[in-house]
Amino acid sequence: MVKVRSDFLKFLGTAGARFVMIKQLRASGGLWVSCQGTNVIIDPGPGSIVHCAKARPKLDPTKLDGIILTHRHLDHVSDVNVMIEAMTEGGFKKRGVVFCPADTINEDSVIMKHAQVFPEKIEFLDANKEYRVGDFEFATSMRHIHPCETYGLKFVLGKTKIGILSDTKYFKELEDFYKVDILIIAVVFKEPRPGVDHLCLADAEQIIGDTKPKKAILTHFGMTMLTAKPHIQAEAMSKRLGIEVVAAYDGMTLNF
Repeated sequence: MVKVRSDFLKFLGTAGARFVMIKQLRASGGLWVSCQGTNVIIDPGPGSIVHCAKARPKLDPTKLDGIILTHRHLDHVSDVNVMIEAMTEGGFKKRGVVFCPADTINEDSVIMKHAQVFPEKIEFLDANKEYRVGDFEFATSMRHIHPCETYGLKFVLGKTKIGILSDTKYFKELEDFYKVDILIIAVVFKEPRPGVDHLCLADAEQIIGDTKPKKAILTHFGMTMLTAKPHIQAEAMSKRLGIEVVAAYDGMTLNF
């Protein structure tokens, strides 16, 4: 009998902003995606390796085929070196691909020099391009408005088109790219924070209302969002828009 591999996406953390990450009020391990047996981790922040071990069933980082960094900020990359070590079994097996913006590797590289030679390759992300590792294909968005080079992602699991809208200031062109079935959106602030390039709840509602996904998932919460109780905010938004909107929680899994 041929074993059918299910596609899934698992939230290894839903923390956003410095203080939620520092206090670990929410975990900050990133997203694990499995597509037809190809395993990829997106934005392995602090504790990513720990939350793989704590997952039920456990996730084995030695089975990773790829690592994707949407941008270089600490809450998205701090466990990238340990994940490279795991993917390559300490560097003894040259395997896997790391996808990242070019500014993650420079004078102040977030990937240590010794670890840069462990994967089969490091591939730099660019705007509006398509990439592949194993059976997993994804496309990058336009460059986001953020203090460092940042991209969102779009890919298909099963027959479901998924978008991951990473950190950015709101701008209208976002809605052109993120027309998907399921939109996962980083919502750091409850209220607008002028001068800080992150989305607030009203920005998220604008994007969801205009793109009209079948389902929207709020995540990457800062302190003001946690205080406002994300699940309550998501329920209220869902009623206003007539679109299913939910708040992600640590360990949440979507199966396809």
